[in-house]
Amino acid sequence: MIEFQECQNGEFVISTDKKRLQIDVIQNFLQTESYWAKNRTLEQTQIAIENSLCFGVYFKERQIGFARIITDFATFAYIGDVFILDEFRGQGLSKWLMEVMLNHSHLQGLRRWILATKD
Repeated sequence: MIEFQECQNGEFVISTDKKRLQIDVIQNFLQTESYWAKNRTLEQTQIAIENSLCFGVYFKERQIGFARIITDFATFAYIGDVFILDEFRGQGLSKWLMEVMLNHSHLQGLRRWILATKD
């Protein structure tokens, strides 16, 4: 099992602790704001989270962002479901989130990273 990691930047925290994830925030964003997961059920979101390395972004105790990585921890990583809530955009949080993910200790030495978007 992979131990969780946390990084802090002022009042913002990125954590891989799945116990901190606020599924209602994630599901609401995916269904109302994303183009890629509008029809995803809560059960599908929960299963996806269970089977991924997840990164929650928090302002104080409120979840304001999320990303997950599907990986074999040896050769590849697929980045998915990346978001920062609209009211927190423009502060460099998505760049910081990507940096934290790319520098995660268990994801070093991978030969392929994938992020697929329509834009």
